Amino acid sequence: MEDLGRYKFRWELIGDLSKGRPNIGAFTRVEVYRLMQFTFRDIVESKYGTDAADEIFYDAGKLAGKEFYLQYLGNVKDFDDFINQVQKLLIDFGIGVLRVENINMEQKEITLTVSEDLDCSGLPENGYEICIYDEGFISALLESFTGQSFKVKEIDCWCTGDRTCRFFARG
Repeated sequence: MEDLGRYKFRWELIGDLSKGRPNIGAFTRVEVYRLMQFTFRDIVESKYGTDAADEIFYDAGKLAGKEFYLQYLGNVKDFDDFINQVQKLLIDFGIGVLRVENINMEQKEITLTVSEDLDCSGLPENGYEICIYDEGFISALLESFTGQSFKVKEIDCWCTGDRTCRFFARG
């Protein structure tokens, strides 16, 4: 049986960037990130199909969101502070500019946007939303903070002609 745990996520896999990259630092260009993302997606989709690739990317985003929350947001107690911290971190890490459009916590519904999105801003229109990894990431952030399950779906995307990515979260 194949070892399925070699790359199980842990923060040690990120490494000590000050030692490993003393001259060029912790950041890289968006093109390199997208090169990795879309070549990886191409291979997964060609081997397993679009639906499976979507599920894998959503789940990967969800794992990343959970770990990101634990690493950077674990002590946040107030919802407004949570949103403010996420907004700041997404900008600091060059992920995007988060704005909350609508919150109805009684119905557990949130609509938010991410402008200058790392995954798609500037790509050509293709007629479908592509920020599936972001859906999982946002879902995990909300779930980690609230303790409640959230399903997140992108409803507008740069690739569908919008100039911001809009996500609808429902608990």
